[in-house]
Amino acid sequence: MTGAATPSDAPAAPEHGDDAVLPFQLDAADMRGRSARLDATLAEMIGQRDYPRPVAGLLAEAALLTALIGQAVKLRWKLSLQVRGEGPIRLIATDWFAPTAEGEPARMRAYAGFDASRLDAAAPGYGQMGAGYFAVVIDQGPGTSPYQGLTPLAGGSLAAAAETYFAQSEQIATRFALASAEAAEPGGPARWRGGGLMLQHMPKASPFAAGEGGSGEGGLLTPDDVAGLGGAEEDWTRINMLLDTVETHELLGPHVSPEGLLLRLFHEETPRVWPAQPVRFGCTCSAEKVRAALHQYSAKDIETMTTEDGEVTADCQFCGARYAFDPATLGFEAEREPRAGEA
Repeated sequence: MTGAATPSDAPAAPEHGDDAVLPFQLDAADMRGRSARLDATLAEMIGQRDYPRPVAGLLAEAALLTALIGQAVKLRWKLSLQVRGEGPIRLIATDWFAPTAEGEPARMRAYAGFDASRLDAAAPGYGQMGAGYFAVVIDQGPGTSPYQGLTPLAGGSLAAAAETYFAQSEQIATRFALASAEAAEPGGPARWRGGGLMLQHMPKASPFAAGEGGSGEGGLLTPDDVAGLGGAEEDWTRINMLLDTVETHELLGPHVSPEGLLLRLFHEETPRVWPAQPVRFGCTCSAEKVRAALHQYSAKDIETMTTEDGEVTADCQFCGARYAFDPATLGFEAEREPRAGEA
């Protein structure tokens, strides 16, 4: 296995590939991919709130998808994954903040909204989302308009919904293999960790040239449809058969490294790797951003938000930070110059 050397000033890759995303390429099959391991980062994201197990498991899958997809965006960009449904689990939201400079870690955060009164704690999470959509939003920074692509929830899992998104919205044949679980070191508390693989083959022809719907649910395109249009059926089938042999413990680690897993699965496909991208938990909320958001409300609106203690408070859904403000300093009227005759 070959790859570019890690720059000497870059941080050392985490042990066992934990909390990192490893880009790779399979030269023999003309495919690219990424391997992700989330350990402390995932535990911290889920640990921000007391999520029921079905919700926590679904949030872990979404975080893995976000890491696998987000690693490809450019420096200083933000990628968000949003999954909305009509069931008891109504929202899964994750953010990937690309590094501000080469060698720095990316940051991630995640949040889930759900109706506890309707949730079945013994049932899988995905089935409790109901009808909805899977969306990817890319924000390139100030002065630009965010790109958003969305597709209906389909396929029976978040991984399958993401595959449908890439086939239908991006016309890229894509496969995901994800695993997450609560694990504990001897004598330590249980915490979440996860791992996943992403494989992609770029088509040589646009699916729009086909003029027909796909073979997926509701006529949506599938990864197989896109690979077929690109003339890569044989390679795609072979690589998928190899991917289907991956085991949960290999995805989760830590006893099998990401590089070792690639060699085990794809040693005949000439895998090549690039330096791993470190990942950390991180939130971008601040008092200034909350104050700016409250600036859109009138003094009357602010009054309805004021607590008995005479404060306006706001909690960050992602990291749990609480902000408190003097209501007299909030709202668009707080900065208005007094009119003639006003005190």
